[in-house]
Amino acid sequence: MIVVMKDETPPSEIERIINELQGWDVVPEKLVGKNKIVIGLVGETAAIKSEYIQQISPFIEETIRVKKPYKRASLEFRYGEYSTVTVVTPNGKVDFGKDSPLVVIAGPCSVENEEMIVETAQVVKAAGAKFLRGGAYKPRTSPYAFQGHGESALDLLAKAREVTGLGIITEVMDTADVDKIANVADILQVGARNMQNFSLLKKVGATGKPVLLKRGLSATIEEWLMAAEYILAAGNPNVILCERGIRSFDRQHTRNVLDLSVVPVLRTLTHLPITIDPSHATGKSQYVPTMTMGAIAAGTDSLMIEVHPNPAKALSDGPQSLKPQEFQELMLEVKPLAQFFGRGTKSLQSQTLSQFVTKDYSKV
Repeated sequence: MIVVMKDETPPSEIERIINELQGWDVVPEKLVGKNKIVIGLVGETAAIKSEYIQQISPFIEETIRVKKPYKRASLEFRYGEYSTVTVVTPNGKVDFGKDSPLVVIAGPCSVENEEMIVETAQVVKAAGAKFLRGGAYKPRTSPYAFQGHGESALDLLAKAREVTGLGIITEVMDTADVDKIANVADILQVGARNMQNFSLLKKVGATGKPVLLKRGLSATIEEWLMAAEYILAAGNPNVILCERGIRSFDRQHTRNVLDLSVVPVLRTLTHLPITIDPSHATGKSQYVPTMTMGAIAAGTDSLMIEVHPNPAKALSDGPQSLKPQEFQELMLEVKPLAQFFGRGTKSLQSQTLSQFVTKDYSKV
């Protein structure tokens, strides 16, 4: 249930109403939007009648019941306003949201060594990315596949941020690792395989750090939003949803099916920002540029694209990774398209890669 306040409501009256509502066995949350101030009521509200709440104050405009099972994640909870997740990086604040410029996240699937991750960070920054992604801990289907370098890779990510000023996003797999990863990462990633790891969702929610929540391999949209609800319910409003492809019966041509229809669907259901990962979805680098353009046209708020200096020798997910020059060429195409759809930003202005790349990767 939400309580919508009239525009002229004094701040002291809002606080008085919140204090009174706290005695109704619900948790009131003050939400300040662009047009309205709303008090969200979380808890058992079935027995609370709207007319009872209306009697509390003449400054209450209306009360609305949130019918979705995912209360805090629902668009209704914010009275139809979309939220913005602001991430503070060494290069300044970056906003994820429907009304913000397109944000590009790029980097390798896994951190392999210092030279590779620092060089890749310089490359993606020069091409216009605002965040570096790189796995320190890697969930893999096979127990014999490369699992990441773990804690030592976090030090390398910190080094890459020091050199470039890029924000860092990396995956957390275990509740025991959350705190040390949060000390390095600007955004905590919860991967597809952990989307319904509820203990982990509660733990990352408690950090207050922005969380990028990937959709599970076979998850419905409602299951995905209910997973986000766990993070929000832990007191963390900074959740970004990431579509990375879902399972289908045909895996011969692409790794997964990239569900671009999820963007307009989510716009009707939730206020949370949306990211599209065309790399994991297609599993093949040749399809990444086309699906990137499709994602921008569909209205995504952000893109996550894998880039590796030598995909043929990558320790994980090489076939879906773009080479540095390919990424730069893609970003040159992304910029005008983002501007056409009203999502342009100066951060997408590319620089030449020659000053950053120490090897001739064109021959790789």
